[in-house]
Amino acid sequence: MEESAMSSASSSIGDAVSGRGEAGYDDEEDLFYIPEARPPLDTSQCHFVDPALSPAQSYQTMSSEGSAYVMEDGVDESSTRVELQRADSFSSSYSFDSDDCEKKTLKVHEKEGNPESLENLELIQDPAEIRHPCLTVKFTFQTLSETLKMLSEEELRTFKWTLWTYYQQIFSSSQNMDIVDIVDRLLERFSHEESVQITKTLLYKMGKQKEVEYITNMCIRNQVRYDLCNTLRKKYGALGGDLDMEEEKRPIDDLYVDLNVLSNTNNGPNIEHEVLTIPKPHTKQKQGVKLSVADILSLKMQEEFRTTLLLVAGVAGSGKSVLIRKLVRDWVEERAPTELAFVFPLAFRELRQFEGEDVSLVKIIHTLYPETTRLNKEDFSSYDCRMLFIFDGLDEYNEPLDFSNTMLISDPHDSGSLNVVIVNLLRGRLLYNSVGMFTSRKHIDAVIPWDTHYNELEVLGFCDPQKDEFFRKRFKDPSRVDRVIEYVKSVKTLHIMCHLPLFCSLVADECQRVFREQGSQAALPRSITYVYTKLLLELVRHRRKFRAPDLDPDKEQEFLLKLGKLALNWLEHRTFQIHKLDWPEISDKEAIMNSGLCMEYVVTPYVLCNEDTVSFLHPTIQEYLAALYAFLSFRNQEKNVFEHLKAKALRMFKGHKIMELYKAAVEKSLQYDGGNMNIFLRFLCGMALEKNQELLRIFCKSSAKVENLKDDVASLIRKKIKENPSSNRTGNLHQCLEELGV
Repeated sequence: MEESAMSSASSSIGDAVSGRGEAGYDDEEDLFYIPEARPPLDTSQCHFVDPALSPAQSYQTMSSEGSAYVMEDGVDESSTRVELQRADSFSSSYSFDSDDCEKKTLKVHEKEGNPESLENLELIQDPAEIRHPCLTVKFTFQTLSETLKMLSEEELRTFKWTLWTYYQQIFSSSQNMDIVDIVDRLLERFSHEESVQITKTLLYKMGKQKEVEYITNMCIRNQVRYDLCNTLRKKYGALGGDLDMEEEKRPIDDLYVDLNVLSNTNNGPNIEHEVLTIPKPHTKQKQGVKLSVADILSLKMQEEFRTTLLLVAGVAGSGKSVLIRKLVRDWVEERAPTELAFVFPLAFRELRQFEGEDVSLVKIIHTLYPETTRLNKEDFSSYDCRMLFIFDGLDEYNEPLDFSNTMLISDPHDSGSLNVVIVNLLRGRLLYNSVGMFTSRKHIDAVIPWDTHYNELEVLGFCDPQKDEFFRKRFKDPSRVDRVIEYVKSVKTLHIMCHLPLFCSLVADECQRVFREQGSQAALPRSITYVYTKLLLELVRHRRKFRAPDLDPDKEQEFLLKLGKLALNWLEHRTFQIHKLDWPEISDKEAIMNSGLCMEYVVTPYVLCNEDTVSFLHPTIQEYLAALYAFLSFRNQEKNVFEHLKAKALRMFKGHKIMELYKAAVEKSLQYDGGNMNIFLRFLCGMALEKNQELLRIFCKSSAKVENLKDDVASLIRKKIKENPSSNRTGNLHQCLEELGV
């Protein structure tokens, strides 16, 4: 047999022809398969090219047979080849065929071992040093592809040639490979770490330091992002406390229900009412677009915003903080396509620790998220590293925002007081290409400069289908779910108020308590007063503490009495909103921002005429506070708010002194054919129950309960029904008996 040799490092058509008769390698058997001789092929010249396959879909599924580029008899369907044949020479391909030689096929090493190189490529860094769980196929492929795209055509050819020089068996046709093919082959034959280090080393040899630094920085960002995601999973991965007060914490995905988020603000209060027909205020005429969490994170939405400032408004209990929690969770799990490299949730209650010291935005981030200290200084102002800073609860920040005299800073590394940092953020500074999101009860456009560019969203809570979904997710037992949903729908006022996620959770807590104490078949209470009282305590006590120092008990009672008196006065005149300029001497900050019992919005009664308007959180909140005012006035001051009806009431009823109030309230309610005082009377009757008196005791000067008050009020209501059995006004009196549980 005539021996011939061919080196994969330097063989060519000419070499194949001129190599006849030359001595072969000693270890030829390790390089070539030598099958049996066969008859010579046709001596005519033949050219054919088959299309190349697309890049591998999964590097984990590559088989050893599929990874070896072996030329067999006939056409290899898995590769692109060019064959040139002459009668007096060997084939110019990998295979050698003639009448006096045997076919030799180049062996390619399998992936189990590191591919050999003809020269020893000394990597600039040990691949083990960058080994990290975040170094995935997706990240490595994207990073290496983006890096190679930064090269010019000539530089890319040089890179391919250098790659072929060291790994000739793997990249034998590198000049015909595009960027996708090159990266694809790297990841197919090397580990992720090795692929990164090979690319960096070759770029370094080419003098492309900028590209080397780019890969290094992207790897650092990826590791920081991975560690940040783990931190955020622990911090924001479960719901409890705010939305699930009596239940153990559960994964947010098990409980979260899509909120009604609109792309505009000043949509006004929910005016749906069980009894009254309340005219809709003249808010913005154009209906906003409903958005999901995925929409907020999406590339399209970020492009449409075209600003660095996003303001999210919503009344107390509407679900703003839960929306932020879900947004963070979805970013962590990569559930929406986004350009956001990092998301940093920064609750204002956490920012209080920086009061009284000079800080920068970067220092705040480093303190709350220590893993970010590895980021480069330029990352916080880089246009290819877009970040989202979420400042949740601007209404919890009590310092004045002075946009005229506050020092200006432009660099996120510049230091100043916490107030200086917040003011400059609200000015749209410090953000560069990043986005600053602020949430607040009050519409933030009322406190930021008119010349600041921003976008607005408003969180409106739940729609009717979402209310049912909330209870289905909250209760695991299907039989309980159906009972709770049926119960809520049967009490229309409860069903209406369940547009607030906070109210939904309070109703669920009460149902859960009944099931726990009395069993799954226990009757659920028809009273609405208890849940409204729990809502009041949640707003003015539990949640208020994050916004302002605790009020002195006397001042707290004074505030509630003033607000309740206003509510009763409005109710008697069938008023549900007033102009901000007509707001009485009650702290609007306490009513709107701290307690959340009221809300402020803008109405447009005429073209180009905008007016700031104030109303209660919901008309039933107004009715509850009016009843609370009447109840506390008598308990604390022995004052009957219906003084003009007192004499008549005394003549008609004898009993507890407080019964003067109830008798006068019943008479007052029956005077209104439109039902102005119906829900008010139901709340007042509900306050006669011992469990509600117990809850309201913190607002009373005397802690003593009024014994048998429920029975006395029930007797009064029954007597009134008997006096007017055919009156259409007795329907509400029957509901008052339901409120009393009799």
